[in-house]
Amino acid sequence: MAEEVKKGQAPKAAAPKQNKAPKAAKPQQNAKAENGAKGTAKKEAAGQVKPKGWVPNLEKLYKDEIIAKLTKQFGYKTVMQVPKLQKITVNEGVGVATADKKIAENAQAELSMITGQKAVLTYSKKDIANFKLRKEMPIGVKVTLRQTKMYEFMERLIKVSLPRIRDFKGIEEKFDGRGNYTLGIKEQLIFPEIDIDKVTKVVGMEITFVTSTNSDEEARSLLASFGLPFKKKA
Repeated sequence: MAEEVKKGQAPKAAAPKQNKAPKAAKPQQNAKAENGAKGTAKKEAAGQVKPKGWVPNLEKLYKDEIIAKLTKQFGYKTVMQVPKLQKITVNEGVGVATADKKIAENAQAELSMITGQKAVLTYSKKDIANFKLRKEMPIGVKVTLRQTKMYEFMERLIKVSLPRIRDFKGIEEKFDGRGNYTLGIKEQLIFPEIDIDKVTKVVGMEITFVTSTNSDEEARSLLASFGLPFKKKA
């Protein structure tokens, strides 16, 4: 209970609150902020930081041209029926990594550079004596790309990497009967992100394009519209 004021005495005035001076930023915080600013500047210089509202070229192509093209070709009634690219998965096997884990780590670093997204290691699920394979040993690396990174990777693949293949005459059609397409790459050296002088082992990979349609014909038209160079049918 508050103390009662004695008769004849004036109540005591409340002591004014003292404004505390703001705490100075710690040296560690300043260093982190400075390092963060430098990191952002480096990313901007490398083109990794996109301006606000930026849309990948292939995503813009899909919205501006491909939707209308496929609608006319297949007679869709609504935009929701038009097939779209949902994701791209990139898988790389490194079976020899059972003898040298460094190979798996190198493959993980390379695939991360190629796709622009951190790759993850895949592990064996059981022991296989004939292959000297034990459970939980690294046997490959993979990446699943969606949205912006998916479109960016696809554009680099079409415009830069595939044309680097010697005597390139187009890609084979390997649809799975459910509207998905898998492209086999024999060596990672076709990607300009890879420094040939630092490659310890040449490996291949599988790139799978997953679409929203179960029709191979519709999926092929979708991917061809993006620019995937399928071989012309005889």
